[in-house]
Amino acid sequence: MDWITGISRALDYVEDHITEPLDYGEAAKRAYASGFHFQRVFSVICGFTLGDYVRKRRLSLAGSELAAGNAKVIEVALKYGYDTPESFSRAFTKFHGVTPSQAKRGATIKSFSRLSVKLTISGGKKMDYRIEKRDEIPVIVKKKIFPQDGEITGQEISAFWGQCTKDGTIERIVKYIHKENIFKDSVIGAALDYVPGEKEFSYGIGCHYNGEAVTEPDLEVETLPAATYVVFPCKGAMPEAFQKVYKYIFEEFFPNSEYQPCGIELEAYPSAQTQDPDYYWELWLAVEKK
Repeated sequence: MDWITGISRALDYVEDHITEPLDYGEAAKRAYASGFHFQRVFSVICGFTLGDYVRKRRLSLAGSELAAGNAKVIEVALKYGYDTPESFSRAFTKFHGVTPSQAKRGATIKSFSRLSVKLTISGGKKMDYRIEKRDEIPVIVKKKIFPQDGEITGQEISAFWGQCTKDGTIERIVKYIHKENIFKDSVIGAALDYVPGEKEFSYGIGCHYNGEAVTEPDLEVETLPAATYVVFPCKGAMPEAFQKVYKYIFEEFFPNSEYQPCGIELEAYPSAQTQDPDYYWELWLAVEKK
């Protein structure tokens, strides 16, 4: 299934359950992706997170109901997932620029329409890539657990990298780098343990493992399954460079190639100098033939 169809199916799920507690993992399942992968692609392509989209849609619909004049503020607040009128009023006012009571009395409100996914004419852009066919890859990682059914933001992943840099975890990890490191001089970030239907998955920061005895209890050895990867060399300061290459991959490369993503995603970073305009890193995406 292509990403256009997948995102459309996920949006159908969101709209059909907009007044209910949403399971973000279920939305991702409609796109045949992990919660992490789907939410990352969604935010880069759409320009806002799935959580932001849900909140804006709910407040837009709430405004329409209050503008009609018949609904009570407390009823609308509860309907769209707010525990108290006060929390609803704060969010409503921030979004619309008027209070719920003012909206009931005819004040101008804002509208945030449902996203529609359409094919557009695009292309003509050039980006290098290479194909890597790899057997199983042993890696050693520090893991962080994320819920499949909740919102996952790029800030959370960035904070995890920041923590591992600050507390010396990455220094401990690089001691285990394989002498024939397939990621060259880089450490990697990887979404691990994704199983459809499971409520959790883990994101790991680590490296190609050299097999030496592990003495740190917070580091774990994992085996990435054999796979074919499309590898994109990337250059530029983060996060802009990341967003640019991601948009290209999912808006142009996959729709126009013989491949589709199949789960494993690895980011290979050679250093923490991510603000350097000449920063070089690689994105490895496991693929299969369509």
